[in-house]
Amino acid sequence: MSLKKPTETELQYVTQALEKYGITIIVDQQSALVQRIKELITELINDTEKSRKYNASDYLSEKLNYSYAHLSSVFSETTYSSIENFIILKKIDLAKELIIHKNYTLTEIAHELNYSSVAHLSAQFKKTTGLTPSAFQRIINKRKKNE
Repeated sequence: MSLKKPTETELQYVTQALEKYGITIIVDQQSALVQRIKELITELINDTEKSRKYNASDYLSEKLNYSYAHLSSVFSETTYSSIENFIILKKIDLAKELIIHKNYTLTEIAHELNYSSVAHLSAQFKKTTGLTPSAFQRIINKRKKNE
């Protein structure tokens, strides 16, 4: 049984149908690899056990069977950003979630996200969001009171 390649019209129809559900079709291999890198980073950051056991470069290389240099190059060419920057963004997103939904202290968050110190977490948080974690916490607490 051989599969025929869809026509441009068929591909466009399927693409539009899937977009309604937030699904995009990845056509080229580089984009597919970048998507897989993003998924693995998210998986690593969300799993405290894994993130303590692996560093991101080793984890990605092991899972994807490419050198980290290759993965980093493809990621940068495709996204115009680095894997390291993506990791920081994901960690800060998770830190915000922990502040909003779990009421974690900064010490608990720094430990959970494998930061070397609260100061390091605070510096990255401020650089990424423009706010200190404490200022972010105050804003969230004010919003909760006003609900």
